Formats: sequence, C-alpha cells, structure tokens
Amino acid sequence: MSRILIAEDDRRIADFIEKGLRAAGYTCLTVDDGASALLLARSGEFGMIILDIGLPMLSGFEVLERLRSEGSKTPVIVLTASDSVADTVYGLESGANDYMTKPFQFAELLARIRLRLNDDADNAPVLNLAHDDMVLDLRSRRVRVGDAGADLTAREFSLLEVFLRHPGQVLSREQLISHAWNMDFDPASNVVDVYVRALRAKIGAERLETIRGAGYRLT
Repeated sequence: MSRILIAEDDRRIADFIEKGLRAAGYTCLTVDDGASALLLARSGEFGMIILDIGLPMLSGFEVLERLRSEGSKTPVIVLTASDSVADTVYGLESGANDYMTKPFQFAELLARIRLRLNDDADNAPVLNLAHDDMVLDLRSRRVRVGDAGADLTAREFSLLEVFLRHPGQVLSREQLISHAWNMDFDPASNVVDVYVRALRAKIGAERLETIRGAGYRLT
C-alpha cells in the first residue's frame, strides 16, 4: 500500500484522518506545518499528500506551488475550511488533484484517495471490490449483486467495504466499529447489528453469516 503524508495542523482532524487510513491499511506520517510538509514531500517517499491550506510557516497553496514548479507529480488532495469557489479554482489550477471542504465524511476522502493512488503493479487504480457475483463500485458507492444493483448509505458502504476486503474472515463487532466507523467500541451499542441487517436486505441475508459470540463473516 502507498505511504501517505498528512499535512494538517488541527490535531483532532489529523488524528481522525490518520486513524482511518491506518485502519484501511495505509502507512501514514503526519506533520503540522508547511515547511515540514514541503521537505518530506520532496523526498519522493510518499504516494499521496493530504494537504491542509491553512498551515503555519508555509501555506498549503505555497507548498503545492513549489512542488509543482519542481516537477513533482505526487497526487495531492487539498483540505480547506473555506468553501470559496475562488479558493477551489486556485487550488486546482495550482496543481491539486482534488479538493475537499471541511467538515467531510472520511468515507468520501478514502474513496477519493483510492481513485488517485496506483497500488497495483500495472498502475491501475482500484475502482471496484468483488466477491463471487457481488461488485462494490468505490466511486459511486453502489453495489451490484448479479443483475441487481442498490445504492448504499455512507455507513453501509464503509461496512460492506470492510467485509469485501476480508472475505471469509470472521470480523468481531469491535473490529467492524474500528474499521468502518473509526471509533472506539461500545459493548452496549447495537449499531453494527443494525447496519448488518440493512446490508442483508440489499445484498442477500445469506451472504453475511452470524458467528455466535464472535461476529460476522462474508461468505
């Protein structure tokens, strides 16, 4: 998996992104100022940069402009608290590959990252996850089972993605909460069970097996 540089000076947001990416299998390094981001980005050790615009020392725009002027082609997703159209246009024209406004859903950020990372040997981005006759489109968040298709909510998408990345493996409620929701497990919560029922209605109840006392498994 590609190594990702996170340049974000808001510790809460940085932790949120890093925890989610690590749960998805990525290796991350986080910095909180533009000068450090530029230095590390120049190393060529990262396959993707998540770049906040409002960094101290050097702004995200300055970091991006310098990288592109030096010929760097590393994919960059810009994060900003501003929803200004002018800022969006400026970021994209400065060489950003994508642009997200805070606050955002992690599932959407992850989908955008995957569309721009070349993890396969043939450099083709991973766009779908498949198991038997079930295919999950990572771009549209739509699942197809045989000839039938269904749209998924953000939570359903995150949960099904975890199952498809671990087919045949028993996943505990704690693991599913951590991977799909990026939050600590509450033993009293039935949120996983609720979303498993919702998924079963869309992909077929027989595809998600309940393992008593252990969790669930995609068969």
